[in-house]
Amino acid sequence: MEEPEDNPYVRDPELQFDDHDELSESEAERQVELLREAVRYHDYRYYVENDPVIADNAYDQLFDALEELEDAFDLVDSNSPTRRVGGQPLEELETRRHEVEMLSLQSSEEEPDVRNWDARVREEVGDIEYHVEHKFDGLSVELVYRDGELEAAVTRGDGVEGDDITENAKTIRSIPLEIPDAPDYLVLRGEIYMDREGFQELNERRVQRGEEPFANPRNAAAGSVRQLDPGVVARRPLDVYVYDVMDTSADIESQREAAELMRELGLRVNEDAHVVSTVDEFVEFREDVLESREQYSFDVDGVIAKVDSYSAREELGSTARHPRWAFAYKFPAKTGETRVHGITVQVGRTGKLTPVALLEPVDVQGVTISRASLHNAKQVNELGLKEGSRVKVERAGDVIPQVKEVVECGDDGVFRMPDSCPVCGSEVVGEEEHHYCTGGVACPAQLKRGLEHYVSEDGVDVEGVGEELADTLVEEGLVDSIPALYELTVDEIASLEGYGRRSAEKLRREIQSSKDVDLTSFLTALGIRHVGSERARRLAEEFTLDELRDADVNELQRVEDIGEEVAESVAGFFRGEGDDTVEALLEKGVEPRKQEVGDSLEGVKVVFTGSLDGYTRREVTEEVESRGGRVTSSVSGETDYVVVGSDPGGTKMEDAREHEVDTLDEEEFERLLERS
Repeated sequence: MEEPEDNPYVRDPELQFDDHDELSESEAERQVELLREAVRYHDYRYYVENDPVIADNAYDQLFDALEELEDAFDLVDSNSPTRRVGGQPLEELETRRHEVEMLSLQSSEEEPDVRNWDARVREEVGDIEYHVEHKFDGLSVELVYRDGELEAAVTRGDGVEGDDITENAKTIRSIPLEIPDAPDYLVLRGEIYMDREGFQELNERRVQRGEEPFANPRNAAAGSVRQLDPGVVARRPLDVYVYDVMDTSADIESQREAAELMRELGLRVNEDAHVVSTVDEFVEFREDVLESREQYSFDVDGVIAKVDSYSAREELGSTARHPRWAFAYKFPAKTGETRVHGITVQVGRTGKLTPVALLEPVDVQGVTISRASLHNAKQVNELGLKEGSRVKVERAGDVIPQVKEVVECGDDGVFRMPDSCPVCGSEVVGEEEHHYCTGGVACPAQLKRGLEHYVSEDGVDVEGVGEELADTLVEEGLVDSIPALYELTVDEIASLEGYGRRSAEKLRREIQSSKDVDLTSFLTALGIRHVGSERARRLAEEFTLDELRDADVNELQRVEDIGEEVAESVAGFFRGEGDDTVEALLEKGVEPRKQEVGDSLEGVKVVFTGSLDGYTRREVTEEVESRGGRVTSSVSGETDYVVVGSDPGGTKMEDAREHEVDTLDEEEFERLLERS
């Protein structure tokens, strides 16, 4: 952004301002425009260039003068810098369809995967160059400008539509409300994030107020931009990097031209992004960023290479999930050392007790970690973990904290599970690896997690109910069993913090619509011990719900992958409290239905290893099963395909080679689905 000419407030912000009573309306309008231009320029120098040219108190004087003048002459404008303090709270966030689909990226931590991708690209389009840049660890956002004014800011959502966060985005000072020299139409993609210093200060304030701290800067940024009150968002230390021109009326033909356009328009871009000619240079760039990422003020979880030429991109095209012309080379998990000051126990939805290490807070790449799951008592003792132990902690997937190893053993004795549930006091049964509370749904901890599981995406899929709301519903006494969820009234939901009338009505509609559910999802939602979505599918294929409720252990064991232990668990569920829950759900109007299954992949057995970008394991399983195929957990001579995603397990790959089973990458898997 060029310095505005002939604007007295740009270089001399301490000019005396005319008395409001002495200004005509036209003079006031002119002065407001000059002040807005000056504030925007100084915002750019501070938030984008990180090179302010005036003192903070001088900037405050400019801002206050503008705000007073706008109020005195009723010259408030939605795109004025003074509107960044936040508008009126919203009832709910509306959804908006993206101007251009926001696809996810192919990714891997393994260098061979990067080189294989490069080879496929060059085989398809010949010699090309890559534009390489950091992979920011934040929240993707689409910014839409028409005639130079910010029209919309939308989260990625499902890639087709997302939450409209326009009012919240206006509070982020590195997002310009107006771009004077912008093309008539401009669609940008960027990353909203929170830097490490701002994140730590925000968490300190939350702890001082008795609030739960955010787990990491990414969660803090995502939670902030989805607030219903823009005034709250304005107080959060959010920032943005803009890195892609998704569509525009301007004539650009490459990523480097797009980067130059964004830079010329005064947008905050990554100055370290550049063009390379070979995959070796991309790999070297990744190693350089990995080595220096602790020096950044923000979190980076990898680097990205994009084919620079737009015409080559068009030739390469995209799958349903990601462009074929881009690849994210991710970083390995982060680790740190700290000391264990205690081991506590938490209770899950099935009543399973899980030990949790309470840690002296340790900063692992900008994220403060104070607890880590230990899975079971056997693992605790195999690690040699005791109170006082010094341990190495890893953020698996850069998110979930885990104790990687014990560096120095503590002095306390062997850890033992409690004899009674720490939540409800019921008897604890089990030995070695697995311990369970016998309190059932009378245990608040089991009810909370059972409710969360019931409404999850793998269950009946009620959008808007997650861990926090499930806890609140139980704690407030609004839900004392799973079936009671369907008795919630709009008034009861609206009484909860953060809910207005409209959002309460929407949530109740979501809950009621979940009554129409396929049998596989319903069985998964019930949370029967040892029955996940795969076993639920097998049971749903062999039985109706009524048949399943009456089935004995022998009948259940005839189903593939249902052994004696699982069969006894299922039969026991329908002989006890579980059947009462099912009966109550049916009385509330829940109608589980059998699924229609095609036959284009009839008899085909598929094994998945690693994660597929943009798919959950349930989604890929449904894609195969809806065509009549079978997804199995292990490779054998009967397996037809092993589908290999990012971070694949070595055992399954070795088994695939041993049994000479064909392997498919994600692209080839999607082509298989398209053909079938």
